[in-house]
Amino acid sequence: MTSELEQELKQLIIDTLELEDVTPEDIDPDEPLFVEGLGLDSIDALELGLALQKRYGIKLEADSDETRHHFRNLRTLAALVEERRSA
Repeated sequence: MTSELEQELKQLIIDTLELEDVTPEDIDPDEPLFVEGLGLDSIDALELGLALQKRYGIKLEADSDETRHHFRNLRTLAALVEERRSA
């Protein structure tokens, strides 16, 4: 089952990165966001990071291993937002 936050993040990814041929249903929460899976790249990561900062007030370290871990898939990204939002 997909949480409301995951749905919100799917739409944020699609809108931010202007993924015209992708629907929220196309994004598997457990599939990688980068390289395989959705196939995003480092520029997409920057744009997504900025969008998360604007929307949720989340600060991210660009080159940290922790950030790479959180950007692994939609589920880890949702966990990050959940954690930082309630902090």
